[in-house]
Amino acid sequence: MIRIQVPATSANLGSGFDSLGIALDLYNQVWMEESDTVDISSKDNIQVPTDDSNLIFWAARQVYERCGRKLPGLKIVQLNNIPMARGLGSSSACIVAGISGANRLLGGPLSVQELINLAAEIEGHPDNTTPAIEGGLAASAMEAGRVYSVSVPVSEKIRFALFIPPFELKTEKARSVLPKEYSRSDAVYNLSRSALMAASLFSGKLENLRVAVQDKIHQPYRASLIDHLDDVFRLSYELGSLGTYVSGAGPTIISMIDASDTDVFARYAANHLEEKGITGWEIKILNTDSKGAQISIE
Repeated sequence: MIRIQVPATSANLGSGFDSLGIALDLYNQVWMEESDTVDISSKDNIQVPTDDSNLIFWAARQVYERCGRKLPGLKIVQLNNIPMARGLGSSSACIVAGISGANRLLGGPLSVQELINLAAEIEGHPDNTTPAIEGGLAASAMEAGRVYSVSVPVSEKIRFALFIPPFELKTEKARSVLPKEYSRSDAVYNLSRSALMAASLFSGKLENLRVAVQDKIHQPYRASLIDHLDDVFRLSYELGSLGTYVSGAGPTIISMIDASDTDVFARYAANHLEEKGITGWEIKILNTDSKGAQISIE
């Protein structure tokens, strides 16, 4: 049996809509082996599909079919640490686990680049799947079905404070509120900040991050879908956030903070939420994951 470990991911980073993503050190674990039947279970209390509609199994089958192999079944055991429908790449983690695990079971016929392309094809965009495979900060673009990407490490000066709410927000709903067209000035506004974000995270130029997260493409339109968004943004900046943004399609909100301030930030953030009567939110302080999906034999 093999074990696949896949990191959570955070896409967009404010200005980098559908192009920037980071891997975080919060992981789903998947155990997988070939079987004559479909046998899917979970090690926690998260309800997952146990038939061939399970996303991990479905993704694995895509690899088998591309390699001309029949897949009668798989035994899959999931441990789901990445919250679902919270903007932290839970579906991308399932896709990456499925295709990476299947590729290993078949002896590795697909290259890393082919896995990156297939993951983005299944997900529809590469901003979560690419960092889930490669780790670090990934800048990605798609052209003619191929993903062109660069993955670089994030400065050790930066940590990521996650404000995870007790409610879900489906990506489809979050996308449905976006306009079909944007003005040239809004496009330039985001392009300049997206480039600044990538360079600043890599170099550790912390003073740039508050400007780099600014966005006119998606966050203003999604704000009404996330209860207490304004409160969380405001208190994060009061506590010294370097830059705060909606993770992926939301509803999780992430603050980039100085690595030396993590304990104070987490403690005061929890107190401030409580004072404002904002209950049920979980705060996690995470680092970036530099390795991406990892497979071991057990």
